[in-house]
Amino acid sequence: MKYDIVIIGSGPAGHKAAIAASKLGKRVAIIERNFRGMGGVCLHKGTIPSKTMREAILYLTGYRHRDVYSKWYRRKRRITMQDLRLKLADVAEHELEIIHDQLERNGVEIFIGEAQFVSPHEVAVDGETGRKVLYGDHILVATGTKPSRPPHIPFDGKTIFDSDEIIDLKEIPRSMIVVGGGVIGIEYAIMFATLGVEVTVLDGREHLLEFCDREIIDALIHHARSLGMVFRMGEEVVGIERFSDTMAAVQTESGKRLVADSVLYTVGRVGDADELNFQAAGLEPDERGRLWCNEEHQTWVPHIYGAGDIVGFPALASVSMEQGRRVVCNAFNEPFEAFDLMPYGLFTIPEISMVGKTEQQLTDEHIPYEVGAARYREIARGQISGDRDGMLKILFHRETLKILGIHAIGESATEIVHIGQTVMSLDGTIEYFRNAVFNYPTMAECYKVAAFDAFEKMSLDRLFEESQLTKANSELSAEPEAEEVNQAELDESETVEV
Repeated sequence: MKYDIVIIGSGPAGHKAAIAASKLGKRVAIIERNFRGMGGVCLHKGTIPSKTMREAILYLTGYRHRDVYSKWYRRKRRITMQDLRLKLADVAEHELEIIHDQLERNGVEIFIGEAQFVSPHEVAVDGETGRKVLYGDHILVATGTKPSRPPHIPFDGKTIFDSDEIIDLKEIPRSMIVVGGGVIGIEYAIMFATLGVEVTVLDGREHLLEFCDREIIDALIHHARSLGMVFRMGEEVVGIERFSDTMAAVQTESGKRLVADSVLYTVGRVGDADELNFQAAGLEPDERGRLWCNEEHQTWVPHIYGAGDIVGFPALASVSMEQGRRVVCNAFNEPFEAFDLMPYGLFTIPEISMVGKTEQQLTDEHIPYEVGAARYREIARGQISGDRDGMLKILFHRETLKILGIHAIGESATEIVHIGQTVMSLDGTIEYFRNAVFNYPTMAECYKVAAFDAFEKMSLDRLFEESQLTKANSELSAEPEAEEVNQAELDESETVEV
């Protein structure tokens, strides 16, 4: 069975690649382990479940309205895991139907079963009806990743569990130790802290989420601590053990022993391709099971491509979708305008989003920049919604005024970042936000407030520069007079000597 492209995995990258290839009139095959797995980890264990759970937590705890009514306000006093999962099945089922319908409507042939390379151009599918071998002129590996599960950690899915298992917990624990302070770990840590769980985060790194703006992360940590969260950074975990059905202990390299009802282990993810037999295709994944790809998303074998989480950072669903489309355009020599200005969204509580450079990056690159900032408490929408701690930062070039970065934390941060992204993509300047008219009252108004803050800082800088220039000019104008006086004194002294 010969295809223009064979796609292994139906997550965000594989799904979008299949649709894009079919739109070009290509014969497309897509392989997924089982029908209920269509949509990949994103739909069933990752993005969709975690964000659905987050929304349930925000609603049931009344989090969004605490500043409006009272910090004790709560929609439901006793929240259960069943409550948090209530909407998840409906959302997942609906998304599954959409994905399957889109693939069928576009003529993509779906194969259910375990995929395995037979040769660089052939992939075998072992399904319920036996083995089928698919030949692809091009092959895309988009199998995603799975949580790292070191053999020395006694995972049981109840007391010690990974990020795939947390959705299926029977009860909300009273206390939790989160090992790993990456995006997944922090998102879940703050979710459960919002529920009232005592949460401790352990991470071997000195700083949390180092790719983000430090001021934004400091604000996140401040909020997390107000929920009772404890951060132990620079702590290497050397052991995790379960000493009862409901208790676990974590041992650190520094000698600390922490005990809690539960342990969530989120240190890294590995490629989900153990059974693919990469060697038959001439591929060699790295020690974490990920594939190396060039800028065109080609592996060492030019007709085999990689996209999505299996190729590594940033491992975001939105980026994976774009990578899938890019693979198809590259494979079939279609024009593709690379759009590298990708926004990052972290669905912590409160949420965080960014696009462009951070202050640290601009400093390291010796780029002169200024910051315009707006606090949610300064705008009407922030007061109405009860989010007084959120903020938006605009980083821009001091001379050209070109936008260099947007950073936000607070309600709707992952939405309003796209306004800045659009202006940046058009080489816009901070002046655009000063002159633009936004709906009122909205969070988008932050851009205008931040722009006025920026120009106020620029005005103060100009006043300082002008004062320095005036001072310098006055000193220069005074120097010749001094020289004349000195010369006159010299002439007089010479006359006296004569």
